[in-house]
Amino acid sequence: MKYRYYHNEACSKSRAALALLTAAGVSVECVRYLEQVPTAAEIVGLAQRLAVPVHELVRSNEAEYAEFAHIDVGDDAAWAAAIQAQPRLLQRPILLNDVSAVICRPPELALTWLAQQGHERA
Repeated sequence: MKYRYYHNEACSKSRAALALLTAAGVSVECVRYLEQVPTAAEIVGLAQRLAVPVHELVRSNEAEYAEFAHIDVGDDAAWAAAIQAQPRLLQRPILLNDVSAVICRPPELALTWLAQQGHERA
């Protein structure tokens, strides 16, 4: 199964989860989302795989959040556009396959989720 991993190298949680995945022999397509900014449609797709509203993908502790704090929490399109405009707002790290996804906070959730997906260690 193919896995994508939304990664921020500056984030210790993101580095830790990636290290766990590597140690477990899991091959991931690493998306450095600050450089490869996802489209609004991709962000909505992430939220759908996570089964959450787009607002739950937002890091409200980032300084950029203030610019968008007025947006209604239920306005998925507006929040997706906000994340696309300021990708630092995207919660991280996110591991996904074609069906579902997980926010790997704490990093160990990556391995728990993989086991739930039926992934066997290499």
